Amino acid sequence: MKPAPFTYKKARTVEEAVAMLGQQADAKLLAGGQSLIATLNMRLSTPSLLVDINSIGGLDKIELKDGMIEIGALVRHAQAERSDLIAKHAPLIARALPHIAHPAIRNRGTLCGSIAFADPAAELPACLLALGGEVVAAGPKGKRTVKADDFFKGLFETALGPQEMVTAIRVPAATAQTRTGFAELARRHGDYALVGLAASARTDGKGLADVRLAFFGAGDTPVRTKKAEAALAAGNIDTAIAALELSPHDDVQATAKTKKHLAGVLLKRVAAQLMEARA
Repeated sequence: MKPAPFTYKKARTVEEAVAMLGQQADAKLLAGGQSLIATLNMRLSTPSLLVDINSIGGLDKIELKDGMIEIGALVRHAQAERSDLIAKHAPLIARALPHIAHPAIRNRGTLCGSIAFADPAAELPACLLALGGEVVAAGPKGKRTVKADDFFKGLFETALGPQEMVTAIRVPAATAQTRTGFAELARRHGDYALVGLAASARTDGKGLADVRLAFFGAGDTPVRTKKAEAALAAGNIDTAIAALELSPHDDVQATAKTKKHLAGVLLKRVAAQLMEARA
């Protein structure tokens, strides 16, 4: 299929992009386009205005600032895969990136685009949630930050206003005490996961603390399971599995019952990663 007709404009600055978003209520931003172009071609998205942000300078940087790793809106998945800063200071993201689609898509797709699109089956929204990260958004009133716990509101729905754009995401830089784990189950590598789990924790010398478990493919948003987090921090994996607070939907890939079972399988695997790293 072909996309519905739209007007195309290229923004040179963040302020210009924000102003353009205000020109049409249904305007969309174009960065990597790996989700948007598909929805345009299938006419699942029919914006009257497309605002291309690829010429905005300074949004393609990965930087360590004040104990946080900041990833700009135009950083591609492939760029992040090659980044020494990501590997050293954001190991959970480094673990997740190879699971995202295929190299051709990772060459163009952006991390911030994945966060803004908020597909509940995608890896990066769950990673951001598991790390307790934040989103930097720019709008008519300037910039603001939104905690990951408050950013994902529903199916493909976020806390972004209609005239706001994501300019960066930030996650706490890993320390010697940081532990991360990641696993997903998909029918084929590169497919969306039936269910997946991103996790972070801190070792306190005796066990795990500050455990954050974020499941994807298990609800309308990435889902934290706080009772399971507390049980895992207490060292009881069986209790953690029994305490999983998930309400996945039946879909063409698997039933809700199957997904809940697989979530427990993944929790065992990820818990082992966290404990192995601690040792």
